[in-house]
Amino acid sequence: MSYKNYPMVSRVVFGRGSFSQLADILAPKRLGINAPFIFLIDDVFEKNVALPSPIPTGYSDKIIFISANEEPKTSQVDALVEDIILTSKELPSGIIGIGGGTVMDMAKAVAIMLTNKGEAKDYQGWDLVKNPAIYHVGIPTISGTGAEVSRTTVLTGPEKKLGINSDFTPFDQVILDPELTKDVPKDQWFYTGMDCFIHCVESLQGTYLNAFSQTYGEKAYDLCCELFLDNTLAPEVMQDKLMMASWHGGMSIAYSQVGVAHAMSYGLGYVLGTKHGIGNCIVFDHLEEFYPEGVKIFKAMKAKHGISLPQGICADLTEEQFDAMINVSLSLVPLWENALGKNWDKIITRSKLRNLYAKM
Repeated sequence: MSYKNYPMVSRVVFGRGSFSQLADILAPKRLGINAPFIFLIDDVFEKNVALPSPIPTGYSDKIIFISANEEPKTSQVDALVEDIILTSKELPSGIIGIGGGTVMDMAKAVAIMLTNKGEAKDYQGWDLVKNPAIYHVGIPTISGTGAEVSRTTVLTGPEKKLGINSDFTPFDQVILDPELTKDVPKDQWFYTGMDCFIHCVESLQGTYLNAFSQTYGEKAYDLCCELFLDNTLAPEVMQDKLMMASWHGGMSIAYSQVGVAHAMSYGLGYVLGTKHGIGNCIVFDHLEEFYPEGVKIFKAMKAKHGISLPQGICADLTEEQFDAMINVSLSLVPLWENALGKNWDKIITRSKLRNLYAKM
């Protein structure tokens, strides 16, 4: 038997206030005065929220603010790469993503596309990237997606919503500073935290499960249950623990996979532009057939925090739109196989998927 030799984030800093160490971390990685660092930053930090320390720019470094209002697109990655190439004298010293899952996925994708020919859509899939990415750093400002530790970058392309899953995708360096998450709005905190919880449910109940993924998944699952069902924790403790739940949840799918909720959420995201976290919640709310205990706990968490999910988002879809959602969802074979086994396509039919989507 051949075992997959998975890469991981090689260096990580954890601690409240650790964002202030960014300058010291980047200094040895600068390749020259004409090789800039490119900072991709969630535009919330341009508009109404301040970062705790200044961005350590110098020479020809560049700050690009990224809107997280929509899911990241392959065309957006291509435009950023073109702009960086045209405005930089040399290949950048590195890409630094500061934000939530959208911004970190953008940073990973841009770092890859600066050293690989073609368009980002050409690399949507598994192990299609040929050349190592340039140095890239992830600094999450919201916890839950696991994007800071995963080997994928989820992008919406012209034909599908699918990640660039490769050994070159993971960050070279991650800074985990829980203080960066203190201003996250409650709804967003819940939806992104549930992304982590759903990761764990799907991984722990999947056919790909093994002791490696199970160990991480169980810890993240327990942390999520503590965080979202216990109201006695101090805010700082919750921030610390959710950041570690996100890390462990992301690690839980390194040797495993996600499942039904993520496969269907990708379809929603492709057709309706539904954000990943809330899309997972909308789907998971209807998956008692597949994850009865997980959905029961999810509903208890939702009630405890007074969260009302959007209803009827698929009510006015055309058959063409339903078909597009179903096509995207069914294309994610590893997710379905993990959820339901080798004969998953005998269980999940197009009509079954359509009926599930119609409930949402």
